[in-house]
Order: sequence, then structure tokens, then C-alpha cells
Amino acid sequence: MPKYMLIMRGTDESNAAMMASIDEAMAATGRFIEEMIKAGVLLAAEGLDHPGRSVVVDFSGEAPVVTDGPYEETKELFGGYFLLDVASKQEAVEWAKRVPAVPGSKIEVRRVAGSDEVPQDDKYIAEEHARRESSDQI
Repeated sequence: MPKYMLIMRGTDESNAAMMASIDEAMAATGRFIEEMIKAGVLLAAEGLDHPGRSVVVDFSGEAPVVTDGPYEETKELFGGYFLLDVASKQEAVEWAKRVPAVPGSKIEVRRVAGSDEVPQDDKYIAEEHARRESSDQI
């Protein structure tokens, strides 16, 4: 089955609204995660740390430049994700519509490309398989 990532995107305002009722938000998210586990579709779910504690590595110049914070403008921030194993994009959208998000938030639904979509005789794929085998990773 295809994998889809439900990417949680919020604004400063929607993030503040969520933090104002964090206990309720976490309880609702826990119930949602439990539903996905029971349905057998959840592969992973993670939230990200506050963007103010991040750094950006910018490759615009000759050498990479590291700066504090996420971006010059923070209109929308990637706050976390759910990774689902579902039958179709429509099923992923149906799960996204059930995410307990606060007003102003968005959920982006993106298919995760599978390695089977790249010709297996591609030299880069062969090198990746060799690296994974040598490190005992799947």
C-alpha cells in the first residue's frame, strides 16, 4: 500500500491557540493516534520542537551558512507529521480531515515515493541498497 504523510502546518496564531489549550489538544491527538493504530494505518507520528530552537543551513552562497531560527518570515511552519500506510490518497485525505487541528492550521497530504518507483538497476539505488546491507538497515 502507498504511504502518505500528513504534514501539520500552523501559523504563529494557530500554534498559540493550541498551546492555550495544550492539555485538551494532547488528549484529542492521543485519541486520534489510538484510532489510527486500531485501524492499522499509523506508521509514525512525531511533533517538532519550537522553531525558535532550530537552525537553518543555507546553501545560497559558496559555503553553507548556519543561522538561528527557522526562516526570515514564519507565516506557516511545519510542526509535525503522521505517516500512514493507506490504500489511496483519498483515504489519507479522510484521515487528514479528522486530525484534531485548531482553526488556522493546515494539513498537507503528500504521498511518500517508494523505492520501487525508481528503476532498480539505477546505480544510485544499487549503492543505497549496498550501504543499507553493510550497516544491517532495512
